[in-house]
Amino acid sequence: MPDLLDTYIENRERVQPTDANNYGTAHGGFVTKWMDEVGALSAMRFAGESCVTASIDQMSFERPIPVGDTAVIRAYVYEAGRTSVHVKLEADREAPRTGEREQTTESYFVFVAVDDEGKPQEVPELTTGSERGERLRQRALEGRND
Repeated sequence: MPDLLDTYIENRERVQPTDANNYGTAHGGFVTKWMDEVGALSAMRFAGESCVTASIDQMSFERPIPVGDTAVIRAYVYEAGRTSVHVKLEADREAPRTGEREQTTESYFVFVAVDDEGKPQEVPELTTGSERGERLRQRALEGRND
């Protein structure tokens, strides 16, 4: 059975002018795309199957990510159903020279595991074998219920 920490993925995207809106900050569509890609990787690591996006819930854009900064995307599986994989996603803006970070975006995605023909596939049970894993899971569940 996969452990929550096995699904933890962090990725970075440097915000370029072609990623920006009229205000010189990352366009929300690009941030959503980056989160979807990293979330799918986390879900696939958990399920051992390809995963497709089923829903995006509670997408909260709290502050912008300026051009030139880095978008740091974090994802991990916090819950699983029969074929569904629930992933907590967060984005931070990071100053490349100093590493200073602040959270910008938070969301919960649901993916469905599918086979090569697109048919839903059952997923394993999620385990949390560490205090850190359990803290991450509880944080996701509490945020989900807000």
